[in-house]
Amino acid sequence: MSAQKIKKGDHVIVLTGRDKGKHGEVIEVRPKENRALVRGVNVVRRHQKQTAQQEGGIISKEAAIHLSNLAVEDPKDGKPTRVGFKLLDDGRKVRVAKRSGEVIPEKK
Repeated sequence: MSAQKIKKGDHVIVLTGRDKGKHGEVIEVRPKENRALVRGVNVVRRHQKQTAQQEGGIISKEAAIHLSNLAVEDPKDGKPTRVGFKLLDDGRKVRVAKRSGEVIPEKK
């Protein structure tokens, strides 16, 4: 199991920048770049050339945001929290919210 603190499907809060305070769900994580795509956050407008599959024009899409600017939402109260790890009795390693001690649920 990877020891990644932010994973696809997590609900996160933006800590700094233009979108500070916004909430969103992680669509994609790019561990090599230390960046993530978050739904509805860091939306940029791009000029798209017309292709056989896609229409041309100006489209809005999410740009990657650095992981240091994101915090996982605490499952208990929805506020930003840091993430720790804990081994359960059955041997599983789970992510834990440092703020409340709650286990962060895994998304399938």
